Amino acid sequence: MDTAPRPLPFAEEVENPHEELLDRVFFALSDPVRRAILKRLGKGHLLVSEVAAPFDISLQAVSRHVQVLVQAGLVQQERTGRIARCRLEVGPMFAAAAWINQYSQYWQAQFDALAGWVKSLERGRGRRRAARTPRAARGRR
Repeated sequence: MDTAPRPLPFAEEVENPHEELLDRVFFALSDPVRRAILKRLGKGHLLVSEVAAPFDISLQAVSRHVQVLVQAGLVQQERTGRIARCRLEVGPMFAAAAWINQYSQYWQAQFDALAGWVKSLERGRGRRRAARTPRAARGRR
């Protein structure tokens, strides 16, 4: 069986192989069944029939999902006759995580702005409490 990567159904010609890898990984991760397959494979090597066991879809459908994962480089499949053993490959997922991490500075700026806003709310609340406290009580503190 040919496991060479085939073009994605929506992809144009991609000049940058790294971009093509990201396209394949994100496409593969876009389906909940494929994410569940990866989670199962994270616990160890499994036969395709073992991968398919908990799913309420046909073995053929699971096999197609596994092939998408293989094309994305997220799963390695070893065949012995009709038996196919699958194992998780984390390298392509690391590449996707690194790409996402490029945007962490954006999120950090958003979190910093949120923290500043929360502090301003807390300061405003403290001033309102002081304004509501009777003058006589304020003098006794």
